[in-house]
Amino acid sequence: MSSSCCEEKSCDLEQIRDSHSRVLKIVLAVNLVMFVVEFAFGLLARSTALMGDSLDMLGDATVYAMSLYVVTRSLRIKAKVTLVKGAIMVLLGLIVLAEAIRTVLSDVLPVSETMGWIGTVALGANAFCLWLLTRHKNDDLNMRSVWICSRNDIIANVSVLVAALLVGTLQSQWPDVIVGSIISLLFLGSGLSVFRGALKTLSPQN
Repeated sequence: MSSSCCEEKSCDLEQIRDSHSRVLKIVLAVNLVMFVVEFAFGLLARSTALMGDSLDMLGDATVYAMSLYVVTRSLRIKAKVTLVKGAIMVLLGLIVLAEAIRTVLSDVLPVSETMGWIGTVALGANAFCLWLLTRHKNDDLNMRSVWICSRNDIIANVSVLVAALLVGTLQSQWPDVIVGSIISLLFLGSGLSVFRGALKTLSPQN
């Protein structure tokens, strides 16, 4: 009876890991494609917000790849990799903040139409990823941090769309700069939050 119970638990655990791997592979592919699309059109549109969002996609692709690597690893290894993921999120926040400053100094008006169209495509892609990840957000620390990244993407996408509308209406670069700055602060805060969760898991008490 005990042996049968252990076998059932082992089987359930394996199914969960397989499910995590499938979901992570899908969101990894989506984010890699969207990084290329957003970065290219961000350059063409001269948009800090779009380029910042593209870096977000690249960072998420890296995070998902790392999460895929640790799916079958121990809780302690997952926590250590999560520390690296937190560092990536913080780094991306600093990069976007620097890009916002560069935009202010260059005094270039972004192309609001391109921002709007590409921002809408990115929002749809991230909404799909968030939908896939939501059912797994409480499975473990690894999947929780991945879900946080995806949730932040939705917030960033909506902000890009608002910036596109304001840039077109006001004919000013400032909405684009402000959104870029907000995205950077969001990443910095989330990165620190992920860091704290990983450190708590790695503490001697756990």
